Amino acid sequence: MNPYRMALPPRAWDARLKPRLVRLLRFFRRWKRVRDQRLMAVELLHGERLAELLRQDCGVLITPNHSTHADPFTMYDLADQVGRPFYFMSTWHVFEAQSRIGQRMLQWHGVFSVDREGNDLRAFKQAVNILQTERHPLVIFPEGEVYHCNDKVTPFRDGPAAMALSAARRSERPVMCVPVALKYRYLDDPMPELLTVMDRLEREVFWRPRRERPLVERIYSLAEALLVLKELEFTGAAASGPIVERLHGLAEHVMASAEQRCGIAAAAGTTIPERVKGVRRTALEKLEPLDEGDPQRAELKDVLDDAFFVVQLFSYPGNYLTEESSVERFAETLDKLEEDVLGKYSATIRNRRAVTVSIGEPIAVPSEKGSKNAVGELTETLERRVQRLLDELNGVGGGGF
Repeated sequence: MNPYRMALPPRAWDARLKPRLVRLLRFFRRWKRVRDQRLMAVELLHGERLAELLRQDCGVLITPNHSTHADPFTMYDLADQVGRPFYFMSTWHVFEAQSRIGQRMLQWHGVFSVDREGNDLRAFKQAVNILQTERHPLVIFPEGEVYHCNDKVTPFRDGPAAMALSAARRSERPVMCVPVALKYRYLDDPMPELLTVMDRLEREVFWRPRRERPLVERIYSLAEALLVLKELEFTGAAASGPIVERLHGLAEHVMASAEQRCGIAAAAGTTIPERVKGVRRTALEKLEPLDEGDPQRAELKDVLDDAFFVVQLFSYPGNYLTEESSVERFAETLDKLEEDVLGKYSATIRNRRAVTVSIGEPIAVPSEKGSKNAVGELTETLERRVQRLLDELNGVGGGGF
């Protein structure tokens, strides 16, 4: 996972979309997509579904899966193919990492910032306004994080659904949600580079590279060794049993401890990402007024570190490779390990790639007030539809871990 600074946002950035400029920079973006992401081709399926909504001047919320850092480039290319620039909601950390001109370029490309750990009413209102009034669709990645799992979506956060429902109740035009699946594949064999990374990972834990063993065995042996180290750190003893159960057990132990130290309790059925968000929000609120020398600061920073570790654990469901040992799944797993173990900020692109973008059937957002769980129901529908699109692209009846 990509670590990012845990703090209250220094400021907010609003979108200042300039469609003419976006069109003029089309070839520059494609060049950058190939250079930075080695993404050679973007294939579009069912583009007419989105084109028809644009023709009808609907408010459009696009909700893709988010498995790689190439996803924004893919969505820009989709916008180019349908002939309509998009708005994007992005964490404020993306803006903070840019120069002033880089920040302006993001804004001119329709990007606006959000504080994912807080209740960002400014970003919420901007999203609702776009869906109510703008000709240009809004893109939000409901998974929130890049989990490097291209065959299965992780739990969608409910913010996008809440924005769509709020807009539909106030809008004079239909508001539609469009599930989108992004499926990446390698055009050239990345295995030589993957084996090199595996050697580095084994040396990192003071092992000699075990090149005589199948790659899947090497990965799981390394994973178990790393898991034992973290179990000893957090619980004082190595657990036994299937690795999936141990991952879940350790995540629950660390999460419960962090919640206890923050003085909060998660509601029943709350997902790990939402629980992490609650811990981070509470810790940051408590951290903000404290002086630099206050001993509570170290405790709260430890809580934030633990919350990040839980997200890392959550990104390894445990049986991703035993279900299907494709070269893409090998690459995704080693991408995560390269970031988490070797400290690489963003995983190396192993070889040339292509992506298929599948547009799902639009979902009409009801304009009347629905059930108390309307946000949850719409969130579940979007998550299920995106997963179904991925399953169709993979040629399976039921995909995932």
